[in-house]
Amino acid sequence: MAGPLDGLRILDFTTLLPGPYATMLMADMGAEVLRVEAPDRMDLTRLMPPHVDGVGTAHTYLNRGKASLALDLKQPDSIETVKRLVAEYDIVIEQFRPGVMQRLGIDYDTLCAINPGLIYCAITGYGQTGPYRQRAGHDINYLSLAGVSSHCGRKESGPPPLGIQVADVAGGSHHAVMGILAAVVHRQQTGEGQFVDISMTDAAFAMNGMAGAAHLAGGERPGPEQSLLNGGSFYDYYETADGRWLSVGSLEPQFMARLCDVLGLADMKSLGLSQNPEHQQELKQALKSAIAERPLADWEAVFAEQDACVEPVLTLAEAAAHPQLEARAMVIDVPREQGGTQRQIGHPIKFSRTPCETRFTGRTLGADTAPVLERLSKNG
Repeated sequence: MAGPLDGLRILDFTTLLPGPYATMLMADMGAEVLRVEAPDRMDLTRLMPPHVDGVGTAHTYLNRGKASLALDLKQPDSIETVKRLVAEYDIVIEQFRPGVMQRLGIDYDTLCAINPGLIYCAITGYGQTGPYRQRAGHDINYLSLAGVSSHCGRKESGPPPLGIQVADVAGGSHHAVMGILAAVVHRQQTGEGQFVDISMTDAAFAMNGMAGAAHLAGGERPGPEQSLLNGGSFYDYYETADGRWLSVGSLEPQFMARLCDVLGLADMKSLGLSQNPEHQQELKQALKSAIAERPLADWEAVFAEQDACVEPVLTLAEAAAHPQLEARAMVIDVPREQGGTQRQIGHPIKFSRTPCETRFTGRTLGADTAPVLERLSKNG
């Protein structure tokens, strides 16, 4: 079944997480993605455990719905193959350091001369300009330089190493998809291609959002456990009697009222909206003591009937089996080349008229590009 991006063709030169996640999202939405892999430089996600049939589960997930082509970009004939392909593709996405594609002879200017409508997206840690443009980095570094880590975590323990890659995915992948699709709209209106420069550090800095606004316009200096939403108020996680955790986000008066009524703290309702740090700490301590009296299962049963913005902190296994995520088809069974299926995270965007179909994982075209070129010739 065709998705909303049906007809878009993408040449994907990326590895690891940011680029592959971006092109996976677009493949899920119907785009045709041809992933170019170097035969002498294996994508590390292939090797990351756990493995199924010798391939990392992350690699299988990130490359579902894509075809792959092995090309050694250091060889002139491979570069000529890329140039032939790009004439028929809409989008190129790459994740090399600035200047690498130029040295290979397949940079934006070169490829744009072949295909003036080409949309070329480069995802890097720090962008194509600036003193850090050639510097290596990872998710934790981008979050640190962007100021995000400084106001996360606890005062005593410092910034937390997150379990998800915020700068890589929310910063790199999602912003790449947004930039590419904006460029597609621009091309529809003007016929012009576009170079899309995505810096994961820029994107992480932009995600400071409310804290950034408070600092830049209001002169505040954000720090951990200092603001309404980062642990400086009752809006926080609370340990239960069995060592599990409950999230409390009862910010609005009606939710605070229900929370306090359920916990037997009716006289503390007014403290929820107080700007006085002492009031917040008083309320927080009362919540901590009350929630610690019962196990998580008890609180789940209690708050299942209450619209109070209180939810359990679930394990990933529990989240995958949760009826809400099941109803949203957020765990799917994807066909495998070897037969059978593999459970994977589903596509998070739902469409009313063009539902997405997650397609076969891992069509490998190999070094012989004749099938690709033949298909391009037939389809124009």
